[in-house]
Amino acid sequence: MSKGVLLVNLGSPDSPEPKDVKKYLGEFLMDERVIDVPLWARNLLVKGIILNTRPKASAAAYKKIWWEEGSPLIVISERLKSKVQEQVDFPVALAMRYGSMTIKKGLQELVDKGVDEVFLIPLYPQFAMATTETILVLAEDIRKEHFPDLKISDLPAFYNNEDYIEVLSNSIKKNLEGKNYDHLLFSYHGVPERHIRKRDITKSHCKIDGSCCVTPSPAHEFCYRHQCLEVTRLVAKKLNLKDSTYSSSFQSRLGFDPWLLPYTDRTIERLGKEGLKNMAIATPAFVSDCLETLEEIAMEGEEIFHEMGGKEFTTVPCLNDDDEWVALLAKWIKNWSN
Repeated sequence: MSKGVLLVNLGSPDSPEPKDVKKYLGEFLMDERVIDVPLWARNLLVKGIILNTRPKASAAAYKKIWWEEGSPLIVISERLKSKVQEQVDFPVALAMRYGSMTIKKGLQELVDKGVDEVFLIPLYPQFAMATTETILVLAEDIRKEHFPDLKISDLPAFYNNEDYIEVLSNSIKKNLEGKNYDHLLFSYHGVPERHIRKRDITKSHCKIDGSCCVTPSPAHEFCYRHQCLEVTRLVAKKLNLKDSTYSSSFQSRLGFDPWLLPYTDRTIERLGKEGLKNMAIATPAFVSDCLETLEEIAMEGEEIFHEMGGKEFTTVPCLNDDDEWVALLAKWIKNWSN
């Protein structure tokens, strides 16, 4: 069989203009695994409210972080793909779950090169309904409809992979060398609490009560909260961080339902109010810098910290196209192909 690789990330609007942002948000927020309510309610919320109010503000945020070459997420992902391609012997393609760089186009690119067996790599360390799951479900639907003879296998969540933890820890250490900070905050993208309970395969373990995520359970295979907290624990252990010098939080909430706590913005605010003067923040739910890291954290987060009396606010870049990260992806691909 002829093998190929498809890297898949979240996606981006084609431009930071409101019309393109509205189109992108419409596709993203109408995904039943992102806003998991009945279709009529999703239509009412997304098309009736959000798309009439949010695109302008989101477009302004995208304009703040947009690069000359285009969307940072897309540019970084393309750099990553090119570097990985240099280290493996078969075709590597790039796709996005939302936007114009579709999974169908990515699979078609590989098929056109004679590929009939694909290793699909969702570029998310942790499993979540709204990230890994929606990619895998859509990819399988596309395969059945358009590429029935194609074989697709995928890379499982790698949040606790020893090599990944080492690469992430090295990146954090390298980027914080010479920086002045007294607290390291690990900020992860938030999800509604109901997403955690919906993917609890035991139907009883995930109580989100402070103990379930540290009590061994089969539920952890699909528990986003556990997997995020485990990344923090493993990196802290690797870097020999003292308990009082780091913590975890969740960012980017939407709507009024309970989302995972504590919230990143309120955590930054609290730390500043408590007198913390120097802090650093890493975002290990993302492998590529994007709106949520470059604007929400590096701009808005810093502004909150300074308003609360904080002084130095250091943001740690995502892994992006870091050479160690590239080498690790290439290693996983080679292991799959053997």
